[in-house]
Formats: sequence, C-alpha cells, structure tokens
Amino acid sequence: MFAVACHDWARRERTEERARETHVKDVDAAVAAHIATGEWPEPPMPRTAITSWSRKSRANMVRRLCELDYTPLYASGRLPAMVTLTYPGDWLTVVPAGQVLKRHMKALRKRYARAWGEDWACVWKLEFQRRGAPHVHMLCTPPHGRAQTTGETFAVWLSAVWADVVDHPDPEQRRRHELAGTALDYAEGLRARDPRRVAAYFTKHGLMASKEYQHDVPPEWSEPGTGPGRFWGVWTLQRAVRTVHVSPEDGIRAGRIARRWARAQRRTQQTWKPRTSAHTGRVRFRRSRSRVRLMTNGNRGWIALNDGPGFAHRLSQDLQGPRQLLAG
Repeated sequence: MFAVACHDWARRERTEERARETHVKDVDAAVAAHIATGEWPEPPMPRTAITSWSRKSRANMVRRLCELDYTPLYASGRLPAMVTLTYPGDWLTVVPAGQVLKRHMKALRKRYARAWGEDWACVWKLEFQRRGAPHVHMLCTPPHGRAQTTGETFAVWLSAVWADVVDHPDPEQRRRHELAGTALDYAEGLRARDPRRVAAYFTKHGLMASKEYQHDVPPEWSEPGTGPGRFWGVWTLQRAVRTVHVSPEDGIRAGRIARRWARAQRRTQQTWKPRTSAHTGRVRFRRSRSRVRLMTNGNRGWIALNDGPGFAHRLSQDLQGPRQLLAG
C-alpha cells in the first residue's frame, strides 16, 4: 500500500488531554464510591451496541492487511489454506457473547503452540450464518506431520481440539460438532497470492448483497456488553511500514499523482439507489454501480497496490523530474 498523510499535532495533543482528564474524573468517581460504600464500583457497560460491521472497520482491515509482512506465514514453504471454525446447532449455549468466542480462539491458539511447537500465524475474520451462529475464517499455512501431543494430523487434531475448546454440554451436540465443526480449504488459500487478494477475500461478502447478511450481528449479541467486538484480527504477523517525511509541496504532488493513478484503475462498487414511484409513492431500491473514489481528503489517503515500494520509487522519480529540468 501507499499512503500520504499529514498529522495535526495540535489536535492530537488536545485529544490526549481530553482523554487524560476523562480518566482522572473516572478514577476520582471510583475512589469516592469506594470511600462511601467500601466497595469498588462495577465497570461501566458499553453505551452502544454493535449491530453490523462498520465501513470504517472494513477500511482499517484492508489497510492493515496490505501493510503486513507475510514472510512468517509463507517462509516454511507450506501451502496456504482457509480454515473455518463453526459452532454447534445449539450455539447460544456455548457462546452467549462475543467475549466467549474470543476466549475460545485464545485457547485454541495456546493449544496449537503446545501441539506444533510454533505460534499460529494467520489472519482471521468473524462472520455470521443465517441461523445467527458465528463462524471464523482463518488464512494460515497448516503444519505438516503429526502433533507432538496427540500424534494426529492437523485436520484431525483441529476437529478434536476445537470441539474440546467449545465443550458443548450435550453429548450429541458435541459429537456432531467434532464431525462438522471445522473445514480446511486449500483451494481458497491458494487464491490469496498477494495482500490485495487476501483483503479482497475477506471483504468480498461486503461487496455482494447476497452475502451481506454475514456481517449482521444476531439479536442475541445485540445487547450492550454482549457484542462481537472486533470482526477481524492478526496473529503473529507484524506491519512492514516505512515512513518518509517530505515537504508539503511534495506531499500534495504525491497525493495528486496517487489519486490520478487510482482514478485510472476504474474501480467500481455496488450501491443501492432509492427510486420513488410517481403513482404510489412507494420507495424501492435498485442496484447500481458507482466509481470508487480514493485520495479525496485533500490529496491524502492510501491506495492498495501489488508493489508499494516500486510505486513509491517511480513516484519519487516523477517528483524529481520537473526540478531537474528546471535546474538544467
């Protein structure tokens, strides 16, 4: 990815001051309550409920996936695969809130480290089925051989361990979950050949109306304090970012060049336009496609590329070219 940004240091300082003042007030209120009652107050409940995957979260995920260093994931030479973790039919009994799902994933990661002698490197994404049950997609490179703890192959080990982590109290539900609670798809993993394709896979459902329901939080998780939390995450992989400070003039020119490049790609997105009937006044929505606009915030923003360093190198040459002609 390639980005052009301008930091407002005064605004950042004001934000930090407000956060610090709010923290001081919360601590003073908690101490006053403890002195008055002898007990510490309970942590406050979240004020709002999460009902869907926000547009900002999608953009943050795409940017982070384009910033990652995937070397630890592919250095072993193993084939990539898409791992899917699902829950039993009676899913609400074992995962009543999003915090429980995060604990299940944390426990699975620890067991993976003990069984295979390495930390699990992957990118994961949370989605929901039509019945409301959550499931998780994980792009990783499954290990070869057999587990050090059980002597099983990865597919067999994953099914048994995931069912044990979820631990449904009904024996029949647990038996079915162990048989069909996980999936291993190498075909989908091989399609993720570069960061842009990885980001496209994890966001493709948001671009397809028929799959958008997978981002709707079920009613059982819609109450404050029971929401899904983060819809995506990264294990082990780190960002590989290099920042170069330039003059405001060069920053503006670089942003303009990047914006023209993005416009030349002619990327489009699916949208729904309202249409009102002149006879009945009924509002219907029709499917439409509009051009994706990037780098519109004063020539600032970021774009996804297959070769970010190469794009930055060519752009730097373009910035120096007119100056060299003028100097000559």
